[in-house]
Amino acid sequence: MNYSDFELLQLQAYALYVHDANNRLLRVNESDFDDPAPRFFLARTVAGNIWRIRYDLPDDLATELERLAATEPVVHDLHEPPYHIAKYTEWLHQHAPLINTDTGPAYYLPELDPPTGTVTVKPENMTLLQTNYPYTLSTLDERAPVVVVVEHGVAVAACYTARSTTRVAEAGVYTIETYRGHGYAAETVRGWAEAIRATSRVPLYSTSWANKASQAVAMKLGAVQYGVDFSIT
Repeated sequence: MNYSDFELLQLQAYALYVHDANNRLLRVNESDFDDPAPRFFLARTVAGNIWRIRYDLPDDLATELERLAATEPVVHDLHEPPYHIAKYTEWLHQHAPLINTDTGPAYYLPELDPPTGTVTVKPENMTLLQTNYPYTLSTLDERAPVVVVVEHGVAVAACYTARSTTRVAEAGVYTIETYRGHGYAAETVRGWAEAIRATSRVPLYSTSWANKASQAVAMKLGAVQYGVDFSIT
């Protein structure tokens, strides 16, 4: 199914975070973690913006953040920082010390050529993950599909489902350091995206502006940027 950029922005927010009945953020959307969501989340596309506030912020602060986010201009250059970034940062710092501020592009993966040299992890070969990806092995049901590159009998690069809903899925990818620079990450993402599309979901890939290697993977795959995420925890 095809979605507009603005629709993808909304779908991604529900994939990333668990929301309460008031559309406030509760936690990250991973059942095996109880990590809190960011206190403020702003996602932008050239067609409009969305924003979310964490459920436990004081009502007066939440109201002010909502009011300010509603005036955030729609921009055509998604590299531009949020217009009100200084105010968001100031108000949240007054509430509590800042733990993390993150921002980066959000992509969707179009239909891609089939991967080469990858293996899809299934119950009969899941021990491929044991050496380098024990956590992914222990959460295989939730992380599936998991697509790997195998060297010397073990997985050395892997792409897995980081967070998902019934309509979209976010990629998580990691290559063991000594095996980087061989294009393995891109091939695992290629295989993962193919498997996600087979389930009638849209494969998404997001990263930070600081992670040039991750952006290079996106560019190699022809990923299409539909938005940019900004969050303060």
